[in-house]
Amino acid sequence: MIYPRSVEPGRRKRGVEYIVEYGPHMQTIQVVLDKKLLHAADRVARQTKKNRSALIRDALREHLRSLEMRAREERDREGYTRQRQGRDESLIWEAEAAWPAE
Repeated sequence: MIYPRSVEPGRRKRGVEYIVEYGPHMQTIQVVLDKKLLHAADRVARQTKKNRSALIRDALREHLRSLEMRAREERDREGYTRQRQGRDESLIWEAEAAWPAE
């Protein structure tokens, strides 16, 4: 659950407006970053009003989605390569894709 910092008693505001309450579904891990990447991540976290952990989670989710999309595209590409379509087959669809006359 996410709480605004102002709601949390006894916490100082550090520029990022939200923190994450850790629950049983979260795991703490250690990630090693070089200084340049860490500073860039902190800068973007401040700009997007997220904490560093939320930013990294979002980036990892997006990367995993991208990898899955690439894998699907590769499977499709291999499938179409194995089963080539004839010239007549593509002409049917080209007519469907044509812009209508104005």
